[in-house]
Amino acid sequence: MLPLTLLNTSQGHPMLVELKSGETLNGHLVNCDAWMNLTLKEVVQTNSDGTRFFRLPECYVRGNNIKYLRVPDEVLEIAREKNQQQREEHRKVSQPQRGGYNRQYSGSGQRGGGYQRNRGSANIGRGGGQFQRGGRSAQQY
Repeated sequence: MLPLTLLNTSQGHPMLVELKSGETLNGHLVNCDAWMNLTLKEVVQTNSDGTRFFRLPECYVRGNNIKYLRVPDEVLEIAREKNQQQREEHRKVSQPQRGGYNRQYSGSGQRGGGYQRNRGSANIGRGGGQFQRGGRSAQQY
């Protein structure tokens, strides 16, 4: 599961964010983007010593300042279920795989074994003959 998938699933749920400075933010996730910038609402900010608390209606956190995130276990379960559903839907759709082979053109049943059986096959491909790739052929010597 990707971190951004988990964050998108966490929207609307409470979370704890610890910053690199040591401060912590407890609040409900409103929004996140591809750079892990977060918008939280109903936030309680704690300084790095844990001695001062501030209540904020809303807070924006830049992604590069985040040390770690803590989300509830229920959000993890929801994200796992969504991930599993997406995998099942993806398997149902029959699409050719990247890097695979197509039996219609494959002579040997393996990748790359199509029309030209191997790279050095005689009289097929670039140049042909004993000296491949456009050099002099054996008949000229």
